[in-house]
Amino acid sequence: MKKIFHTKLYIAVISLIVIFLIGTLYFRFSSNYSWVDAFYFTVITATTVGFKEVHPLTEAEKIFTTGLILASIFVLGFAITVITENIFSKNNIGNLRQKKVEKKIKKLLDHVIVCGYGRNGQQTIHKLMAYKQPFVVIEKDEEVVEKFSSELVPFVFGNANEDEVLKQAGIEKASTLISALPNDADNLFVVLSARQLNNNLKIISRATEETTMKKLKLAGANNVIMPDKIGGDHMASLVVTPDLIEFLDNLSVSGEDDSMNVEQVSFSKVCPDGKELAIHELDLRKKTGCSIIGYRSPNGEYIVNPEADLILQQGSKLILIGRPFQIDSLKQLYNV
Repeated sequence: MKKIFHTKLYIAVISLIVIFLIGTLYFRFSSNYSWVDAFYFTVITATTVGFKEVHPLTEAEKIFTTGLILASIFVLGFAITVITENIFSKNNIGNLRQKKVEKKIKKLLDHVIVCGYGRNGQQTIHKLMAYKQPFVVIEKDEEVVEKFSSELVPFVFGNANEDEVLKQAGIEKASTLISALPNDADNLFVVLSARQLNNNLKIISRATEETTMKKLKLAGANNVIMPDKIGGDHMASLVVTPDLIEFLDNLSVSGEDDSMNVEQVSFSKVCPDGKELAIHELDLRKKTGCSIIGYRSPNGEYIVNPEADLILQQGSKLILIGRPFQIDSLKQLYNV
């Protein structure tokens, strides 16, 4: 497309030069105009501005001038068309949009990089948008980028295996990378590259084979998810414990509407002064109506249904359950 445009542009420019050259030479030598008058009269003739001629024209000069005007109309029209076509072309609009995205990415900090805009990638982004978590998508399919790219979903076009592409997505400043590519080998390369570029990055990878899980962990992935296995386990559980699974399915944690039932709160939110308190001292049940169902210690250990006398440590998190309006009270009270 660019080659075609450049060819058209060259033809238009050369045609304009030829028109002005022929006109200037004719009026200089056939009509005995000065070089300035010859060029000036050629310009006002070619552009059809309608100024009065420099000198009265002979019959031959009128015929030549008429031909020059007609030729100029076609050449100028062609040149204007080519230039306009380039200004409003998809490539230019795409370039402007890409520059806007690049500017936005440079300002991001502690964002999430999502590699791949397939089914799992789209679900991931939907969740991130619900929680208003800043993110960038890396996608190598140009058609997908053109179709889905917007201010809400910023894309970096390229292969996530390449270090330069990861750097364009701001991997040095990112907090998390999610590799949701359909091929395990591609995910493995992405994890290896990402871990080398940012040692503090949290990496979550998709896997299709159980044999790949260990390799991804060794490559630097913090968590490895197998969507097919999760789906199979879920369907089997609906047979074995249907009521329990349906109840859990009804617990909304998406944050996209007013039906949330589960939320997590960090130590810094419930203890803003940094003082370590026992769970009963927080009195969250009375203040918000929510119940504490889980505790995550600073070293990553989880405790289900923690005791009331458990002391919260700095860097820990609480997991709470409640009705939507109770979760809303919790979020308002602790600015979650």
